[in-house]
Amino acid sequence: MNKILISEQEIQDRIRSLAAEIEQDYPKGDEIHLVAVLKGGFMFLADLVRVMSTGVTMDFMALSSYGKGTTSSGQVRVLKDLDSSLENRHVIIVEDIVDTGLTLHYLQDILRARAPKTVRTACLLSKPSRRTVAVQVDYIGFTIDDHFVVGYGLDYAEKYRNLPHIAILENGQNL
Repeated sequence: MNKILISEQEIQDRIRSLAAEIEQDYPKGDEIHLVAVLKGGFMFLADLVRVMSTGVTMDFMALSSYGKGTTSSGQVRVLKDLDSSLENRHVIIVEDIVDTGLTLHYLQDILRARAPKTVRTACLLSKPSRRTVAVQVDYIGFTIDDHFVVGYGLDYAEKYRNLPHIAILENGQNL
């Protein structure tokens, strides 16, 4: 049996705290444009915006560096680009997990080149022990050890995204 690492309640409590931190960092009345990284970031984005009182807009990007394995390939590909301009907007990248940092570093560079007012990053999970590149993460839900995790949007070969908690996947076992 795989171990539940972070419960559904812990996730929801931390998301409320993150929303408050984010809103505190922006002037009242300023709109925040959230860019979720698909597919994993969609659940985090959905729950985050539901507890925010600031005006928000949303867009989505899809990037890949994993394929169907459990380790990053090191190659980042854009699978879906944004639908709207970032020029002169406060942008927050909403990411499920920051592992090696390669995907996020690549994405931050792409978005900064589009002339936003600010670019910050919110991630649900951070694995600093796996970083191969220095990358700025402004809002971190949970810092975890080097485990392959699934649930709450995170997957293994497109499975387990629907779990309401974060679990450690051991040797590809069924949950």
